[in-house]
Amino acid sequence: MMNEDTIAAISTAVGEGGIAVIRVSGSEAVRETAKLFRSKSNIEEVPSHTVHYGHIVNPSSGEIIEELLVTVMRGPRSFTAEDVVELSTHGGVVAVKRVLELLLKEGTVRIAEPGEFTKRAFLNGRIDLTQAEAVIDLIRSKSDRAFSVAMKQAEGALSRKVKALRHSLVELLAHIEVNIDYPEHDVTEMTNAYICQRSNEAIDEINLLLKTAAEGKILREGIVTAIVGRPNVGKSSLLNALVQENKAIVTEIAGTTRDVIEEFVTIGGIPLRLLDTAGIRETEDVVEKIGVERSRSALADADLILLMLNVSEPLQEDDRLLMEQLRGRQVVILLNKTDLPQAMDTEEIERLFPSDSIIRLSVLQETGLDQLEQVISRMFFSGQLESADLTYVSNVRHITLLGHAKQSLLDAMNATEIGIPIDIVQIDVRIAWEQLGELLGDSVSESLIDQIFSQFCLGK
Repeated sequence: MMNEDTIAAISTAVGEGGIAVIRVSGSEAVRETAKLFRSKSNIEEVPSHTVHYGHIVNPSSGEIIEELLVTVMRGPRSFTAEDVVELSTHGGVVAVKRVLELLLKEGTVRIAEPGEFTKRAFLNGRIDLTQAEAVIDLIRSKSDRAFSVAMKQAEGALSRKVKALRHSLVELLAHIEVNIDYPEHDVTEMTNAYICQRSNEAIDEINLLLKTAAEGKILREGIVTAIVGRPNVGKSSLLNALVQENKAIVTEIAGTTRDVIEEFVTIGGIPLRLLDTAGIRETEDVVEKIGVERSRSALADADLILLMLNVSEPLQEDDRLLMEQLRGRQVVILLNKTDLPQAMDTEEIERLFPSDSIIRLSVLQETGLDQLEQVISRMFFSGQLESADLTYVSNVRHITLLGHAKQSLLDAMNATEIGIPIDIVQIDVRIAWEQLGELLGDSVSESLIDQIFSQFCLGK
């Protein structure tokens, strides 16, 4: 894993800004930086967690490359648990690039791989795998609520619960081992009852975590929400109103939107991945036909569908076809243009869909949007989000491993009930313990570690 190398990367977004930060980590981080850094202080001798002003100088030519601040953090009291140096340069592409190129020039320091700083924090035992995965969730958070959930996980909220579960199973395994080694003191009925009791307690804890999975996954990834309807009913206007920016072109000409436009928006703390689709209708226009097909594909993949209808016109056959296709899906019916005289008979709509999923609104006058927020919250979060101290499970890997551990414990309980020997029952309990350990990263393959950290941005 090349964990002994000294690595460097730009840790801030590329572009213009007040400052840019280059992070260097490894046993040679301080020494290699000291070769280039000119200051009143020798940073090889300064205390840890101190900041120093100076200049980066090209040792070959003596040219001053940059004026900057250097922060020294010695391991293990650093993010990677190694010696870390952070160079805060002027923002902009040129300044930070020149400093990084000079650091890499001698060949002792290499460019970091995506996520390698966080990977080293994991490999060096500073954080476990659930905390490492939470770092990428922090970066990708699309709402305050999603950020709070990721922050709790990064601080170890999920880790503590899983470690407590594993400790409980270790105690159970120890009890079983004693009874296997000293069978003359074992009372089978009492041991089986104890196994069932402790396994059931662990299953209850796992169920509490899995109960948050659906909501946690939504907070992490957002609700894929397709805005669909006939051309010119106000879909693009709704997207613009929700994101509060003119992202989609709006005209009176039917078929203006030719492709799927994607934007993230937060409504009442709920992240929505909005897909504004081309108007779905029969058309001979080749380009519009492609847009309609993409709209149908987005419709199939959506978690939530906002079907928009124009109440200032009678119900059309295309409207009826869409409503028929969407029966049984998570749908909110938006009766738009209520600021105009109503020409649509809504009885047919009310027969097909629950009244509490039908909203009358005027995107032009921005009325009814609050009700939309309430309906979405009720559909996906039983009316409200849970309390802030709840530990959410949002990662598919975590959900899968918790499910497997639960099944192993159920297998152990079933085995005791049908009289399977206790040494065989022990295998199921141990498998559950190992699966929870895999969740934390105690026993995980190198390929999985590489796969997880390859999703990180460079410099994190």
